[in-house]
Amino acid sequence: MKITKVNTYHVRPRWGFVEIETDAGITGWGEAVLEGHCDAVLACVNEMSTYLIGNDPNRIEDISATIYRAGFYRGGGVLMSAIAGIDQALWDIKGKFYGAPAYELMGGKCRDNIKVYSWIGGDRPADTGAMAKERKDAGFTAIKMNATEELQMIDTYDKVDAVLERVAAIRETCGKYFGIAIDFHGRVHKPMAKILAKKLEEFDPMFIEEPVLCENMEVFKEIAACCNIPIATGERLFTKYDFKRLLQAGGVDIIQPDLSHAGGLTEVKKIASMAEAYDVAVAPHCPLGPIALSACLNLDATCYNAVIQEQSIGIHYNVGKSVLDYALNKEDFEFVDGRVQMPRIPGLGVEVNKELVLEENKTPHQWKNPVWRHGDGSVAEW
Repeated sequence: MKITKVNTYHVRPRWGFVEIETDAGITGWGEAVLEGHCDAVLACVNEMSTYLIGNDPNRIEDISATIYRAGFYRGGGVLMSAIAGIDQALWDIKGKFYGAPAYELMGGKCRDNIKVYSWIGGDRPADTGAMAKERKDAGFTAIKMNATEELQMIDTYDKVDAVLERVAAIRETCGKYFGIAIDFHGRVHKPMAKILAKKLEEFDPMFIEEPVLCENMEVFKEIAACCNIPIATGERLFTKYDFKRLLQAGGVDIIQPDLSHAGGLTEVKKIASMAEAYDVAVAPHCPLGPIALSACLNLDATCYNAVIQEQSIGIHYNVGKSVLDYALNKEDFEFVDGRVQMPRIPGLGVEVNKELVLEENKTPHQWKNPVWRHGDGSVAEW
């Protein structure tokens, strides 16, 4: 079996898909995008296709090593996101070739299902109590929310109190044991992160996410000393070497590699195994589409330390199209009691609606992050 063609597609709301064709008539799908830089990532996939055409798609480890190591400059969001989409498509092909879900070829599953959480509140969090109650009534046992709007390095306590009020509303409406994950989203700097982490402790959050950016990963240990809340991070790290430094720095309890940014299943499986050796849990980042979600679920199936899975059905970013619009086998993504079963069909486990993909690609999206500014006019972290 040989790779014959590599196709790339823009699909709303902000995603990029990769399709790899073979001379055996087997096609694999991957999701390659760095939100806000879809053009760059898909161009990179096309550039890397010269390493793929004519090669055996079953040699995933060799292909992954080649497209990473054959480039003198390596790592980073764009290159690793391109590799991730290619890698996902190769695992999709391999599973279909052998007639099994990808996880069966990665050691088999160690669980039958995994807990999922749902996003609430939007970029500027509001109505969190009511929205969390809606998710609870729909069967979810956990949600995630952005903690705050823009926050300067040293800011006022009314903004701190607003965060506490939003979290308190969820705890009051959903009860003591409902899972609350609070995403600082890189909007918070060390001085305010320490204050928020300590004050949020009374609400028993499931975890706080990105209390500071990973550029300052040495600070996680300092924040961990301020509170007894698990700290999660890692969506903006891209290789096993990035995560090696994070794990060595300490202070982090949950890593969140993104399988569409961090090299796909091949790389993230290695990252997850590294984390297990540090007694650190894995909760893959995935505010993306059905291919990325399916890739995550295959990883979750094989990793003992996987604890919960993000998914983007109903997330505020999804305007115009959503996850299941692109999946023909919608029934395989059904959430029951806040859990989802492991993929059931060969490959990654998603039957892609190619007709819709082709239609969407006729008018490529140009999604970009919003640009926020503080009251003094300086740029704020989004």
